[in-house]
Amino acid sequence: MPTTPWHPASWRDMPIRQVPEYPDQARLRAMEEKLARFPPLVFAGEADRLTKLLAEAGEGRAFVLQGGDCAESFADFHANTIRDTFRVLLQMAVVLTFGGGLPVVKLGRMAGQFAKPRSSDTETVADQTLPSYRGDIINGADFTAEARIPDPSRMEFAYLQSAATLNLLRAFATGGFADLHEVHRWNLGFVARSPLADRYADIAQRIDETLRFMAACGMNSLTAPQIRETEFYTSHEALLLPFEEAMTREPSTHPGRHYACSAHFLWIGDRTRQPDGAHVEFLSGVANPIGLKVGPTTEVDDLLRLAERLNPANTPGRLTLITRMGAGKIEAKLPPLIRAIQAHGCKVTWLSDPMHGNTHAAGGYKTRSFDAILQEVRGFFDIHHAEGTNAGGVHVEMTGRDVTECLGGAHRLTEADLAANYATFCDPRLNAEQSLELAFLVAEELKSRRATTLHLRAAQ
Repeated sequence: MPTTPWHPASWRDMPIRQVPEYPDQARLRAMEEKLARFPPLVFAGEADRLTKLLAEAGEGRAFVLQGGDCAESFADFHANTIRDTFRVLLQMAVVLTFGGGLPVVKLGRMAGQFAKPRSSDTETVADQTLPSYRGDIINGADFTAEARIPDPSRMEFAYLQSAATLNLLRAFATGGFADLHEVHRWNLGFVARSPLADRYADIAQRIDETLRFMAACGMNSLTAPQIRETEFYTSHEALLLPFEEAMTREPSTHPGRHYACSAHFLWIGDRTRQPDGAHVEFLSGVANPIGLKVGPTTEVDDLLRLAERLNPANTPGRLTLITRMGAGKIEAKLPPLIRAIQAHGCKVTWLSDPMHGNTHAAGGYKTRSFDAILQEVRGFFDIHHAEGTNAGGVHVEMTGRDVTECLGGAHRLTEADLAANYATFCDPRLNAEQSLELAFLVAEELKSRRATTLHLRAAQ
């Protein structure tokens, strides 16, 4: 445990994992100093607002949808890519809002998700071994010695790309692109294309009826900003700590409080959640809402230590636990952790990451099964229902593009289909159709559980 007070650089005195070895330390320090002079990407008030929304989700009064790329790419940076992913998230959110009868907190893995943890420091192709690709903010994906050298200048490019992405997202969120009528029209197009159209048509029809009723009552895009605009927040894994420290600010409006201004929400990955490690140390001191990935190797004692380290004041909305167990392990692994958190009175928000625990190899590719993803989400809901706790939301790796990276879904992608458009540099993502299908299926779960709850209350 640290023996000195927290400050933005105190993580440097702690053991660290998943750190790149920069060959030129002078260039690294110069880049850190340069970034420290740049404007923040997000603002303290926005982060505080998100904390309150996440607290609502923790109490069952909201639902969180967190989604986006496994790792953003410099090469794939394009307005259409940002637009398409944002559009699918909006579509998913509308369906989930209707199904759950709750506001949906929209949290993108966007505008900063450039670094990726790796299971090995090196990778070998044929007879050549090189450092692993760690994300575009660190090194290049090309399998050459030159590309794999960690380059500090990539941090500046990541900042600039994040700023441009955020600028476009803010415009989309407030400029009419997020209008509920437009989003619903997109969803109707999905339903018409889906092989399961009959199953989803009921929800789509009910949303249409609701919008017509609201319009009849005088609530439309001109009279109600909530219909035309939306709140949207950004998030990424806080992996590259030199970058995160350089982007940390103490706003004049919040003296004595430090915010990691690279994103509204940062999380600690399953590989860097050591209670005495550098990543936990850094995030323990910033005022943002933060997340912690909780995998199948997480022990109860470690989780309780981490909850105390990361949220000593037990502030609602401060700490989100993102479980990533795997469909075959969640039933055994998750309940003891929930019971321990409850017994110790820890205020947390629970999300399900059904992606990372369900990765396997098929046809020479890393892939994931849609059925396994859905099974883990349903297990997450079932367990929280049994424990009397709130299933606060879902965290998915997805894209608005028509990729072929995950098996299954209504269109029944098979191993033979993976090669058609397998575009990810890292982990397989749900494509636009699979993402929307997941949203409709989760909405059915939320609607069913809401009906059961209302029935039980009426019976009492």
